Amino acid sequence: MRVAFYAPLKPPDWPIPSGDRLLARMFLEALARAGHDALVASRLRSFDKSGDRARQDKIRTIGATLADHLVRRYMAAPRKRRPELWFTYHLYHKAPDWIGPTVSQALAIPYVAAEASFAAKRAQGPWSDGHEAVRCALGVADLVIGLNSTDEAGVRTVLRSSAQFVQMGAFLDCAPFAAAARKGPKLKRSLAAGFGLESARPLLLTAAMMRSGNKLASFRVLAHALACIEHHDWHLLIAGSGPAEHEVREVFAPLRHRVTWLGQLPRAQLVDTYAAADLFVWPAVDEPIGMAFIEAQAAATPVIGGCARGVPDVVDDGTTGLLTPEGDVVAFAEAITMLLGDRARLRAMGAAACQYAASRHDIAPAATKLSNRLEALVE
Repeated sequence: MRVAFYAPLKPPDWPIPSGDRLLARMFLEALARAGHDALVASRLRSFDKSGDRARQDKIRTIGATLADHLVRRYMAAPRKRRPELWFTYHLYHKAPDWIGPTVSQALAIPYVAAEASFAAKRAQGPWSDGHEAVRCALGVADLVIGLNSTDEAGVRTVLRSSAQFVQMGAFLDCAPFAAAARKGPKLKRSLAAGFGLESARPLLLTAAMMRSGNKLASFRVLAHALACIEHHDWHLLIAGSGPAEHEVREVFAPLRHRVTWLGQLPRAQLVDTYAAADLFVWPAVDEPIGMAFIEAQAAATPVIGGCARGVPDVVDDGTTGLLTPEGDVVAFAEAITMLLGDRARLRAMGAAACQYAASRHDIAPAATKLSNRLEALVE
């Protein structure tokens, strides 16, 4: 099957790592693994952060122009080279799809959207046009794939029928993480030696982009929680970078001797770092999904996270890790000390985490499920 792929929030080749970019790439890889020919139809980023009406109007005009161009180009091509399905990943009021619905209707091909969100409260305000565009896109969608269970209720209000919605778990290629997990103790010894740390000391890991807003808020919760348990034995590794790195470093300044800054790691090195850590910690303030939780669990590392939005969809609370009330510093600190104080439970959670990720969030079964649904539409 030939699939035209579009990610309005950020294209798959966006230079800055993020969970959203990772999932866009995973959908492309899943389609390829299932034998489909998926090509990025456009790299237009429709995202408007500030609510700038003039900017939104400009993006909408560019989107309409690109849609007309794609229709002409596809229609001029032989039928065997035209896309048979349009697939849009992640659309919401700040990043609507101004291209896909027009192209799919002109070519009479199915329109599919994954990870869409829709909330009636956005009908008014600076993104009202984007909200309406999402409503229209979902209204003509032949299939909507949900990744965050908290989005389902809102999305269903604008679908033509309940059969047009299917829930899938977020997914990634768990194989490299599982391979690293088998070398976990060796990787920990090597990492500890590289930074002059005692190999027996519990290693906490967090990995996230450093930007203002919810990410910075999560770093603040983590720093305050660790300050509450400074008398316990632990060392924190922080992977990531970003425009708010200075502010993040300031937050952890009182704990400077208990923190090692890793910067933005290459993918393979990040996988090994997950496996080397004893516990992954991320407060996840207003986190839509939290791909890092899946990555850590795939590497057999238990997690502690804030119980926000889609995080319960990717963490088996009490089995593969612990979830605490969102933003609760004391509860987060207590969860860390609880697991670090029970090494047997920590090991059991690590084993369960690796199995959970492989069975619930691996790309192989996701590719099969995705392909079956899309092929049914085209047939």
